[in-house]
Amino acid sequence: MSDDEYELPLGTGTILVTLPDCEVDVAVPAGGEAVDPRAAAEAALDDPHGPPIESVVDADDQVCVVVTDVTRATPDEQLVDAMLDRIPADRDQVTIILGLGLHRPMTDAEIESGLGPYADLAQNHDPDSAVEVGTVDGVPVLVNPAVVEADTVLATGMVEPHQYAGFSGGAKTVVIGAGGEPIIRHTHGPEMLARSGVRLGRIDDNPFREFLDRAGDLAGPDFCLNVTHGPAGILGAAAGEPRSVVRDLAETAREALSVTVSGEYDAVVGGVPAPKDANLYQTSRAATYVLLGANNPVRSGGRVVLPARLPEGAGDGRGERRFYERLSAGESANAVFEEMREGYEPGAQRAFVLARAMRDHEVWITNSEHPEVATDCLLYAADSVADAVDPGSRVLVVPDALTTLLV
Repeated sequence: MSDDEYELPLGTGTILVTLPDCEVDVAVPAGGEAVDPRAAAEAALDDPHGPPIESVVDADDQVCVVVTDVTRATPDEQLVDAMLDRIPADRDQVTIILGLGLHRPMTDAEIESGLGPYADLAQNHDPDSAVEVGTVDGVPVLVNPAVVEADTVLATGMVEPHQYAGFSGGAKTVVIGAGGEPIIRHTHGPEMLARSGVRLGRIDDNPFREFLDRAGDLAGPDFCLNVTHGPAGILGAAAGEPRSVVRDLAETAREALSVTVSGEYDAVVGGVPAPKDANLYQTSRAATYVLLGANNPVRSGGRVVLPARLPEGAGDGRGERRFYERLSAGESANAVFEEMREGYEPGAQRAFVLARAMRDHEVWITNSEHPEVATDCLLYAADSVADAVDPGSRVLVVPDALTTLLV
């Protein structure tokens, strides 16, 4: 790779991007040092936040483990194995729920790949089957029946930058991943998302995160084992009480993922590693992380350019379909934003947030198998990154736009 070439993820591989006649800076976070996921999990279980898992689970408990879905690169098999190795319950006492939220169900092959020998214990979450366990601020908290019926609820999770929760993980795996539409409607609605503390990288005084944690007090998990990651791979693990786990790993992530930028750029070229580049719903997170983060480096009228294959098009889940329907029916980003300020269906919030970002900026998708999906949704499409960036532009390349905090 020469000095004027930039390597970006594309699918499970990479591409080299050349930007002739452009002034280019590259935002690469320190990244931290990769750790072995299983060793990190064992160390976290040895020194948990709160009581150890061995004292949380009784020998006759029915145990429900909620895990992440295919949209997050969490080493779920290793985390589940590490937890189940330490509890007195037998295998026939354990049910695993795949925390889909409103994403599409996972295939048998994906379940096998993600959970290995535990795949036969797993079932896709059905949000329509969720059962109420109480209310928070008058909002019903509904979760999967297996969660309700369990004596003990465990969870895996990935603590990574999240547009609304600040960082994902903790109680979110259960109350959103295994939750029903009412809590998703409330937490992802325009009133919540408009509140000042709801933003990328913030957990203190974040109303979204606070609501999730309070819902988790009702629904679980009783104990979680989470990891965080960066460009180098898995950076660490933490176990125990959900709030403390998120806080612990968010500190690790911030240190590893923050990059200071100054000035304004004509374009930001952002990498979207798999599995987030599978569909436009997930890929669009990279644009909003750049434009609606702590420090938006793009000038008014500038653009974000995202190479992404999009083999699933807009996406196949309920939320993904609602995202596509809202944007593809809109006359402009501003029109979609103004209409959706009055309310929208759970899952459509990604259209609302993306439309908000696109009122002042262009978003381009390149190298895609489905460029028509991007243009249907008010974005722009080009064959290559170079085709989407004007010569002479000042450009910031962010090799992993989903795990880089621009500050």
